[in-house]
Amino acid sequence: MARGGALRLPTTPTPLSSRAHNASLGGRASAMAAAAAVTTEEDVIIVGAGQSGLAVAACLSLRGVRALVLERDDCVGSLWRKRAYDRLHLHLAKKYSALPHAPHPDSAPTYLHRDEYAAYLDGYAARFGVRTRLRREVRCARYDPGAARWEVEAAAAAAGGAGEVVVERYAARFLVVASGENAEKFVPEVPGLEAFPGKVMHAAEYRSAEGMQGKAVLVVGSGNSGMEIAYDLAAAGAITSIVVRSELHLVTKEIWNVAMALSAYLPVWVIDKLVLLMCAVVFGDTSRHGLRRPAVGPFTMKLTTPAYPVVDVGTYAKIRTGEIRVLPAAVKSVRGNVVEFGDGKRHPFDAIVFATGYRSTVTHWLKSEDGLIGDDGMAARSYPEHWKGDNGLYCAGMVRRGIYGSCEDAELIAGDISKLLLLRPQQEQEQEQGNGF
Repeated sequence: MARGGALRLPTTPTPLSSRAHNASLGGRASAMAAAAAVTTEEDVIIVGAGQSGLAVAACLSLRGVRALVLERDDCVGSLWRKRAYDRLHLHLAKKYSALPHAPHPDSAPTYLHRDEYAAYLDGYAARFGVRTRLRREVRCARYDPGAARWEVEAAAAAAGGAGEVVVERYAARFLVVASGENAEKFVPEVPGLEAFPGKVMHAAEYRSAEGMQGKAVLVVGSGNSGMEIAYDLAAAGAITSIVVRSELHLVTKEIWNVAMALSAYLPVWVIDKLVLLMCAVVFGDTSRHGLRRPAVGPFTMKLTTPAYPVVDVGTYAKIRTGEIRVLPAAVKSVRGNVVEFGDGKRHPFDAIVFATGYRSTVTHWLKSEDGLIGDDGMAARSYPEHWKGDNGLYCAGMVRRGIYGSCEDAELIAGDISKLLLLRPQQEQEQEQGNGF
């Protein structure tokens, strides 16, 4: 089939004479009809140019398999460039944050800064010749059993601008979902929030504490982002409070990297005990300051639930000194600049940061009922059975196992696809012989 076809969906046309207008519509309709029949053929379509999508593409490239990555943003690794705060460093040592076949150099710092990791992803894509089409938002992907192909539609801005949208059509034998868990910001509905007079933002929009000195700021959410943003605000002189409703495991980078190293040699329950012992020495009883630990160990929890341990960057010291106030109840409502909590307490604030996470949007566009993707848009099956579905459908980085999980998924998917492609000529030959050709 022809390559690079596109279907233009124009906005309301500029007023013309009736005759010219009809001619214009007729010309556009003809162009639309012609473009509708044009589909770009690929062996593999990968949705998402984050670390997972790039890793799959690179592993396929090393096996001689061409893949095309469709990315809705205007760059690869957009999470690190556009939705990460300025002070962010990776919590995993560089040994555990490298993608397949491209270790970080000895000269790289042990814990890479956000910008350093974004540059690494750029270099990774270039090194392995990853083919990307940026500013392509996948709107629909469904399997055609007759053609044994995945049909994918992606929208992009037309070259001429003026609000026009181009719909591109692709067909591929294999489809890899690698759009991640951070596709869409989640902010809970809070009565009265729309009338709050101060600044309200999601953690994805937070960059630094500039302009917050002396202001009362509420951070909602006590995961890694919430805890680090609270530290950043307090260090800059903001009067900082953080809502901590859930139990959490507080660790240090060093403790967690010891756990990662031991995971190759020791059972999970032993690692949990060692981690908790080290945490007791470093932190003491964190529940005295409003941070309750779960009954399930940190490494077990990481492997079996979506919850990550919270890597302390200095937040706990500020909680102990009172520089960061821990609020144990959920936000109930907002009236003016006063926030009411579930325990009946009320406090005034100048700004609110929602570190309440993200949602996957895969279920918005993937039309498949094979059970690979759950209702939450993430892998429906538990590790390690999560990565492969039916009819050439795969998912990478969709089971909340971080960068190292993305690497493992990439190798598994690339190995499986390359094996199936090698088998295809033999199967087609056997089918032809069976049909008497």
